[in-house]
Amino acid sequence: MIIKTAEFVISNTDLKKLPEPVMPEYAFIGRSNVGKSSLINMLTNHKKLAKTSSTPGKTRLINHFLINKNWYIVDLPGYGYAKASKVERAKWHKFINAYINRRKNLINIFLLIDIRHNPIQSDLEFINRLGEMEIPFIIAFTKSDKLTSSELEKNISIYKNKLLEIWQEHPRMIVTSSVKKTGKDEILDFIEETNKTVKI
Repeated sequence: MIIKTAEFVISNTDLKKLPEPVMPEYAFIGRSNVGKSSLINMLTNHKKLAKTSSTPGKTRLINHFLINKNWYIVDLPGYGYAKASKVERAKWHKFINAYINRRKNLINIFLLIDIRHNPIQSDLEFINRLGEMEIPFIIAFTKSDKLTSSELEKNISIYKNKLLEIWQEHPRMIVTSSVKKTGKDEILDFIEETNKTVKI
């Protein structure tokens, strides 16, 4: 897929104010500071489409970006931000769960995980929750350029083995790097092929 146009549409926390659900949406979510904005910018060939920040917890709204005039990338707030209050975290979780469960044109979630680290409980809980809700998702490992090929292979194997403790087979996984543009074609090809079969 070639990205010809990518434009910011709206940011908000009110599900009633989201764009009309008439086009496919692909949501991106992960722990705070996982590299979500950088990945979105890499996929869309825009350096500043999604705002990047070195400060965890920067994204606190649902951000919609219209791609090629016919589908959306949705940038969801990060989870696991330790400095947020319990009340604020609970509010975010309720809001995100409502979006995931009610948004009828949500086609797939890309769950971003920093592959430099061993499995983190909040990521595993979110993976299992998506499975329980029967929400289609793909794990996108980020920051792969920070590891050697052997380290990367080892960490992916650790994740697969951990997931197989609960899952009969592990979910689809895509290795990405915003620096080296790794995974770009795989993600965009998946979206392109999926859009051909989607009926909303």
